[in-house]
Amino acid sequence: MKQRIAVVSGGIGGLGTEICRHLAVAGHRVIAADLGVRTERIAAFRNEVADLGDAVTFEALDIGDFDACAGLIRQIEAEHGGVDVLVNAAGITRDTTLRKMSQEQWHSVLTVNLDGVFNLCRNAIEGMCARGFGRIVNISSVNGQTGQFGQTNYAAAKAGMHGFTMALAREVARKGVTVNSVSPGYCETAMVMQIAPEIREQIIADVPVGRLGKPSEIARVVTFLVAPDSSFITGANIPVNGGYFMDF
Repeated sequence: MKQRIAVVSGGIGGLGTEICRHLAVAGHRVIAADLGVRTERIAAFRNEVADLGDAVTFEALDIGDFDACAGLIRQIEAEHGGVDVLVNAAGITRDTTLRKMSQEQWHSVLTVNLDGVFNLCRNAIEGMCARGFGRIVNISSVNGQTGQFGQTNYAAAKAGMHGFTMALAREVARKGVTVNSVSPGYCETAMVMQIAPEIREQIIADVPVGRLGKPSEIARVVTFLVAPDSSFITGANIPVNGGYFMDF
């Protein structure tokens, strides 16, 4: 069987790194796409995945740049035959109340968290459809379901991500391509650990299982969704939040 090629945006982040590891262990050749300016983090990432050999590599990418995304997809098609799995895990926050939010804080979050999904999907989807196989997983957030104080930008982007997921899933369902989203709750990542300790403790107190999630618990769901025999799951949003938000 041909080795599947997976691209993970935000691949050197807390969730992204664990997703890369799980996909590599499952047999994929993984390309972690992330900004090239974080040299110390890139070096640390390479050390963290060194045990996987050449199964995980890094490519510098600004996912807010449509042409750069097109260039990366073309490069992968030339070198490996195409992208089989795309995981959109890149995300940033610029938290403040709407009354204080600047246009830059709004646009920067929407550019990375939502435009980036369009930029990569738009360039990868044609090849997936032509080859008759594709798996797209968009990493949304529980706060895209519930909203959160001080996160109108982030919540809008993450809710929009799942609307995008459902619409694209309908468009490509008969082409062998599935599109799903995963909505993590609060997990042990650098982004969450930056929250003030007293607020973080209150969040944990509101989680029915009584703890933060582990990045591996998100990665496990992603790996399940991209498997060839998960082809009957599309347009779904899988919540992984310890019971923090439950929907009928």
